[in-house]
Amino acid sequence: MIRVLVADDQATVRDGLVTVLGLADGVEVVGAATDGVEAVRLTLELRPDVVLMDLRMPNLDGTGATAQIMASAPSTAVLVLTTYADDESLAGALRAGARGYLTKDAGRAELTAALRSVASGQATFAAEIADRLVRGFTTADQPQPLLRERFPALTAREADVLEAITLGHNNARIAADLFLSVATVKSYINSIFAKIGAHDRAHAAAIALGRSE
Repeated sequence: MIRVLVADDQATVRDGLVTVLGLADGVEVVGAATDGVEAVRLTLELRPDVVLMDLRMPNLDGTGATAQIMASAPSTAVLVLTTYADDESLAGALRAGARGYLTKDAGRAELTAALRSVASGQATFAAEIADRLVRGFTTADQPQPLLRERFPALTAREADVLEAITLGHNNARIAADLFLSVATVKSYINSIFAKIGAHDRAHAAAIALGRSE
């Protein structure tokens, strides 16, 4: 059972999410917050597995709340659910430690799948966000170096795994695509984290895409 805290300042959206998630198998909504301050407080009090976090909220926005949650309750994953899909919002959320990023047009199946993914330690992104992250490797006017060139400490296979992480692929998918065992993929990921200074998959993706300070 995945314990979820919903954080959104709009009552209709918040109540709708609580209702929808309450009907999902394997999901228990343990609380609802109206702003970032309450989201942090309830996270510390209720210790949910996942916080479903809006970004634009009063008193403390979702990015600030995510950073505080990562600092004080790092075992809780943050999944951003927002109307905003601009680069600044995305980069801020990833730097703060969000493990996933969806837009509010996500359906119930996509939302519940994303909750399960981030709760299990995987990074997950809406399709359009994943496409943007991939395009972030290069720009029309100034191509970016390949991962091996940017991170010379990585082996060729580690660079392949890191690229797959930026696409939001889980360990099983990476193992299948690269013809590796899941255990080997986990070993590569641990090595990648150590070499590039990442604390989780979302942070690794942000670093790889040049979106983390």
